[in-house]
Amino acid sequence: MSRKKIVVIEDEPDILEVLSYNLKREGYEVFNASDGLRGLALVKREVPDLVLLDLMLPGMDGVEICSTIKKDAQTSSTLIIMVTAKGEESDIVLGLGVGADDYISKPFSPKELVARVKAVLRRGVLVDKEAVKDKIILGDLTIDIIKHKVTINQLEVKLTATEFRLLHFFASNPGRVFSREQLLNRALGDDVVIVDRNIDVHIRGIRKKLDIDPPIIETIRGVGYRMAEQL
Repeated sequence: MSRKKIVVIEDEPDILEVLSYNLKREGYEVFNASDGLRGLALVKREVPDLVLLDLMLPGMDGVEICSTIKKDAQTSSTLIIMVTAKGEESDIVLGLGVGADDYISKPFSPKELVARVKAVLRRGVLVDKEAVKDKIILGDLTIDIIKHKVTINQLEVKLTATEFRLLHFFASNPGRVFSREQLLNRALGDDVVIVDRNIDVHIRGIRKKLDIDPPIIETIRGVGYRMAEQL
């Protein structure tokens, strides 16, 4: 089995060295770049499984790189974890909006980093497998796509069409953070007329009807929402 490829784009030499060392120690094939333009060229050349992408970079910033990667047919399926400074909530939302799969805030421990990388790579595989299934089963929760039916412990839960689409989208991407804008554009689509903050109302409705404690759809303050990976 071939090793997973990871491209690390980070302009701080000490952090770049730590990231690279810990990922190599876990068995990944790692490629490094210290500025945006070189990093993007490296991604296009290697077509990695995952990119660890700092937001603040010389030459080309992380948001622009992320957008370019996701728009390119050759690299659109490449997973991206943004590395952000603590408190850059607006940048996190912007990055998620152009296709980033997750984020990690500085400072972070090598153990946390490796765990996040493994989780994102694992989710990437799971989402591909779930795409061909008629049912998604997470713990006691079952979402039957064909019957348009949701059950908890085999008891049916009545959801609106919008609530069902949101829940199905979250369940297809467990653990991944989505901004409100992403949920509007990717989960609901153009045929649903809804304003930004109304997403909150629908998610509260899903939580109330499912009645699971703690809620399976978690609020990530200042960023958006994600579904718990394990129920």
